[in-house]
This record gives sequence, structure tokens and C-alpha cells, in this order.
Amino acid sequence: MIDVRRGADRYEGGDPDAGIATRHAFSFGGFYDPDNVRFGPLLACNEETLAPGAGFDEHPHSHTEIVTWVVEGELTHKGSTGESTVVRPGDVQHLAAGSGARHVERNDGTVPLRFVQMWLAPLAAGGEPSYDLVRDVADGSPYEVPAAGAVLHVRRPGAGERFAVPAAERVYLHVVRGDLRLDGEELGPGDAARITGERDLEIVAGSPGELLIWELP
Repeated sequence: MIDVRRGADRYEGGDPDAGIATRHAFSFGGFYDPDNVRFGPLLACNEETLAPGAGFDEHPHSHTEIVTWVVEGELTHKGSTGESTVVRPGDVQHLAAGSGARHVERNDGTVPLRFVQMWLAPLAAGGEPSYDLVRDVADGSPYEVPAAGAVLHVRRPGAGERFAVPAAERVYLHVVRGDLRLDGEELGPGDAARITGERDLEIVAGSPGELLIWELP
């Protein structure tokens, strides 16, 4: 089964007066759709835009694996596990909230910041919080989130490039840039596909792009 969700149909959230614009793929905050709560362990896939100087003040998380991919600009992150970092395009940031963690996320730069943030439910609740940042992730490189039984693949195909969709029980594909064809469906920026129980699928890139692909249990 392939369930295509269009970027234009995402729920609009955030706080525009504070320079925060958010587009949610799943039920989130004040928006609740009982038929769109999660996909396997994936709880959220938020497209975030922060104006210069805008951000999220210190706030808590627990029992959540939070993975962030910066599209444009730089994300300043400070967390209760002691990290103080600047996340740039090409980096994968992972905050494992465990039994409880707090952090601040801001755009301290002079240009708008855009990033995709994905939340996953761990297989077991609790544990010590931890933080990880991988710089300059190469095309095709997998990033494992063992606590959720998930693997993230970053793909940057060239125009006309073909490659296989991972063979997993569930696959979630999010288009960051470019356009592609998947089993006869055309997908563009912001579009996503929720794939269940499919094998031997192939992606064909129509233009140079950037994709985030999750293997999920």
C-alpha cells in the first residue's frame, strides 16, 4: 500500500506573530485527527520555518526520539544534556529525550531558517537522555535510531537517477527538494508517501533533489 500525502494538505501551525511557521504531517498540538496520529513509531514530521531571531524557548520532552534535518540557515540548539551546537544543512541532529530532557531551538542568524523535525516513539519508555550530531551526512548514508527500531536514509539524487526504496515493513518518504516518481505517482517538495508491505519499489528523480526516507518497524 502506498498512501501519498500532499504538502498542501499539511496542517498549518506555529505562531506567525512570533516568526514561527509550522506545517504538520500528523496530529500535533491543537490539531487532532484520530485517523492521522502516527505511522508506525513516527509521531511527527514537521516542516518548520523560523524568522531571524525567532525560536522555541526552553521546553521539555520525554519518551521521544527527535531527529532534525536543516534545509536552509542554521539552527542553534542548547540542551539539558550539556550540548550547545549549531546545526547546518547536511547535519543530522538526534535528541533522545529518555525519561526527560529540556532544550532551546533558535534562529540566531540573519536569514530564515528552515528545517524538518521528526519525532519517533521509542520501543521502551524511559532511560537516560542523550544527544548526537553527525556533520555532513553523505548521500545514501543511513542513520540508525535503535531505540525506535528505525533507520533514516538521506538521499540526494541527480536528475534521472533511479534507486530502490528500502525493503522494510513500513517506509516513510519525505521530499525536501526536487520532484520524483514513485509507482506512477509524482511527488514534489513537502509531499510524503507512507508505504506499507511493499517490495521492489523504485524511485525515479525528475530533477536534482533531497529526500528523507525512514525504514520503520
